[in-house]
Amino acid sequence: MRSILITGCNRGLGLGLVKHLVQLSTPPENIFATCRDTSKATELKELAEKSGKIHIIEIDLTNTSNYQKIVNIVKEKVGSAGLNVLFNNAGISQKFSRLSMVKEENLTNTFLINTVAPIMLSKALLPLLKIASKNNEADNDMSINRAAIINMSSILGSITQNDQGGFYSYRCSKAALNAATKAMSIDLKDDGILVVCLHPGWVRTDMGGNNAPMDIDTSVSSILNVMKTLSTKNTGTFLQYDGTTLPW
Repeated sequence: MRSILITGCNRGLGLGLVKHLVQLSTPPENIFATCRDTSKATELKELAEKSGKIHIIEIDLTNTSNYQKIVNIVKEKVGSAGLNVLFNNAGISQKFSRLSMVKEENLTNTFLINTVAPIMLSKALLPLLKIASKNNEADNDMSINRAAIINMSSILGSITQNDQGGFYSYRCSKAALNAATKAMSIDLKDDGILVVCLHPGWVRTDMGGNNAPMDIDTSVSSILNVMKTLSTKNTGTFLQYDGTTLPW
């Protein structure tokens, strides 16, 4: 893939993805990395200073009306090549809570960043994704080298796998993102744009906590390996970091 935009890159999996991509023997020509506050993205800025391929975009993704800023920056860099991959990684979680502890503010805030933002950003960048897909339509199969939307989901968004309850805001927002992923895959099939949702595993990040069994490098390496294998048969699916299909 010549270009990729990843949201939520100041830390955790987003930062890990940028680090791994720029270290590839043939890295993408353009790696767009969004973060809410560049003053708190020290490591990301250091990476960008060393590599001319990383472009940091400072933006609060809850401000969906400001997404044209992202589109303009990406368009200026990629030109007529379009954008190959949009990786909707940014997200927030809430601590485990039973129904009696659920707060409306938590629900609405979590839905805004975990569900609404990925949908609206996909809509905003769709023209650039379509250009990339059209440019690479000689390859009839879908792939990240043509055009793709990757939505970072969670196994907690699986209704079938829910055997513990709780986590209302996070579970519901990720289940809704999964539904959006499926809908996008149908809507964008004729455009040759691949759409999948990925579960990164339980990873030691600020969101996953210190008790998580997997480190960031392991998760990111696995995700990138799976991304390379994605094709038309995978569009509209819910996949684990190792490529295993998860139940909705």
